Amino acid sequence: MKNIKISLVTLLSLSSIAMADVAEISDVEAKYSNKSQVVATKDLKQNINLGFSNTTGNTETLNVNGKYDASFITAGYNNQELKVSGDIGAFFTENNDVKSNEEFVANLGLEQFISNGWLMYTGLNWLRNPDFKNYDNKYALGVGVGKELFNDGKQTFSLKLGSAYNVEDYANNLDTEEFGSLNEYAEYKNQLNKVSKLYAKVGSMQNFDDMSNDYEVLGAIGVNFAVGENVSLSIEEEIAYDNLPSAGLDKTDTKSIVRVGYAF
Repeated sequence: MKNIKISLVTLLSLSSIAMADVAEISDVEAKYSNKSQVVATKDLKQNINLGFSNTTGNTETLNVNGKYDASFITAGYNNQELKVSGDIGAFFTENNDVKSNEEFVANLGLEQFISNGWLMYTGLNWLRNPDFKNYDNKYALGVGVGKELFNDGKQTFSLKLGSAYNVEDYANNLDTEEFGSLNEYAEYKNQLNKVSKLYAKVGSMQNFDDMSNDYEVLGAIGVNFAVGENVSLSIEEEIAYDNLPSAGLDKTDTKSIVRVGYAF
């Protein structure tokens, strides 16, 4: 039986230095579009999510995880809505005082609405997972355009297309890589009833220097339930595929995530 330990104080301390989206706990939109359909209001909206996740692939562990996010709307170009959002998250496992998984992520994004459902976005995301993905630090700065193609009040479908400048700093002796990429993102949401919502997301990236071989795909599907005033439960399955991982690493990783969220 795994002995899982985590410091909630550490997680909450990490939370306080960043700012994203309560209903969806995935980082798909942050990684490949620097936030999509940000849930924001003119007042600062914040959320704390704590839970467990089971991972397979390069690490097979049951993790404690936490995520903090925040967002707000302000006036931007031509007095149209400018959405600002960010988040920070952590996955951590310790078995018999030996670390067996550790991952930290942070994202900051802007969405400037133009007209007729069109928007422009820009954002920055960061990943650290030296032991199981070989990244001391992985950064991406992206820009692009997006459009909500369908919205009937219950279901929505949107697409984004853009490019990013990527920096991959490896944990071993491999040289740091810097490259440009083409990024795509698609998102579907279905408000099943007053208290539950289904969502599915997929994002991808292709290195401009070797688009047919050096690419990544990240997909997620999940359900969010309101279980009380300002309290929600999210269940999600996430699959990540890297066609050119570091030597000795698996191409596919999965996360099965359960989190309780509190909005304030």
